[in-house]
Amino acid sequence: MEGPNVKTHLRKLAALAAVGALALTGCGGGGAASSDAETYKIGITQYVSHPSLDAAREGFVEALEDAGLDVEYDEQNAQADQGTVTSIASRFAGDADMDLVLAIATPSAIAAAQAITEVPILFTAVTDPEAAELVDSNATPGGNVTGTTDMNPVAEQIALVKQVAPDAETVGIIYSSGEVNSIVQVEMAKEAAATEGLTVVEKTIAEGRDVLQAAQTMDVDAIYVPTDNVVVNNFESVLQVAEEKKIPVIAGEADSVRRGGLITVGLDYHALGVQTGEMAVRILTEGADPAEMPVESQKEPQLVVNTAAAERMGATLPQALLDSADETVS
Repeated sequence: MEGPNVKTHLRKLAALAAVGALALTGCGGGGAASSDAETYKIGITQYVSHPSLDAAREGFVEALEDAGLDVEYDEQNAQADQGTVTSIASRFAGDADMDLVLAIATPSAIAAAQAITEVPILFTAVTDPEAAELVDSNATPGGNVTGTTDMNPVAEQIALVKQVAPDAETVGIIYSSGEVNSIVQVEMAKEAAATEGLTVVEKTIAEGRDVLQAAQTMDVDAIYVPTDNVVVNNFESVLQVAEEKKIPVIAGEADSVRRGGLITVGLDYHALGVQTGEMAVRILTEGADPAEMPVESQKEPQLVVNTAAAERMGATLPQALLDSADETVS
């Protein structure tokens, strides 16, 4: 079977041929070129449904629509079941018509990378592609896999704890022990917390149903929720406890603030999806090689605050934060 480099070469030849065909059509003044437009097949494997990952998927599709590509999508969602994640990847690997695969979130990206070697894979909402062994390096991926990272400004997020709760001494973190992306963020959070004079209290969970109990058993001054897919999918359980106990919740991304978290300096996942879609367009229409496409990231995280959540959590948002917020949810 032909490898990804051969397929990339064939795409480049196809792109050149398409340009030549358009030129000939223009010279002859003949029929519409749109009738010969290529239809691409893209498989989307998403780990679980929650607003951030859904927004990334929607942004990806939007980018390809904006580019005028005719795309047939095979969209699959594992709903956080690892067996289903593996099954989706295996099915995509056996589809000879697949032109590209989008993997949303780290578990789905790992499974896709392990199973699929013959077509380009783009990932999005992956915190640390190197730690997940998806790429040789972010600068030079080296294989058929590249994409966009949602690495958070974790230190800036932890610094928000003292700004909304100046007397805080402890910050609780709930995360899934099975998610590489979460482990990376927790280690970063510990370092940042030490700088802020905060003690981290960890609670690991295995399934979504564990989130509520983990939150209930925490005795902390604030809660930090990283971009952990299982916890974010059950974010309302964290909010329930936080509002009952009057504990501020610092989120790892903007959508969780819109759902009721207090504050974040975080990413726009829709924009991240669009950015990933633009990479797909370059692969499909220009013959770009994933091995040579650096992993991309957003450069300007947004400060998002929720004033209604502040009331429910008994927190006070400093005027300086309110004045500098990029988005205020009320």
